[in-house]
Amino acid sequence: MTIYAENKKAYFNYEILEKFEGGLVLTGNEVKAIRNKQVRLIDSYLIFKKGELFLINAKISAYQKNNKFLLDESRDRKILLNKKELIYLENSLKQKGLTLVPLKVYNKNKVIKLEFALAKGKKKFEKKRQILTREINREINRQLKNQFGDDRNRP
Repeated sequence: MTIYAENKKAYFNYEILEKFEGGLVLTGNEVKAIRNKQVRLIDSYLIFKKGELFLINAKISAYQKNNKFLLDESRDRKILLNKKELIYLENSLKQKGLTLVPLKVYNKNKVIKLEFALAKGKKKFEKKRQILTREINREINRQLKNQFGDDRNRP
């Protein structure tokens, strides 16, 4: 499994409730561009249009070797899921505060897949608390390392 793009900000800005996997409907040039890691998931999201799920605002740059067919790099791309998952997600999004956020684009058995999550947005104070606990843990680990040394061969 090769990971082509990852949305690291999603883990900071959202509380991930459930993860899903779906196929992407792409053109040939987009597949080549993704395999060259010319894809960005930051500021992208998923919405329903007429009962189908679409990835909005994901940037896939034009493949440089073939510029004959220039497409819009942030066009809407359809996500392939089975009907039960689509119904479940559509009903889940009716709850207040829930959204669908893309997490990563990767290769699975020669097929490009999108991992996305049903997520709830974090409040500002929750983000600050997460930063503070991360800094405290770093400082504790630094103090322990200085006090006991970095003895990795300990049992």
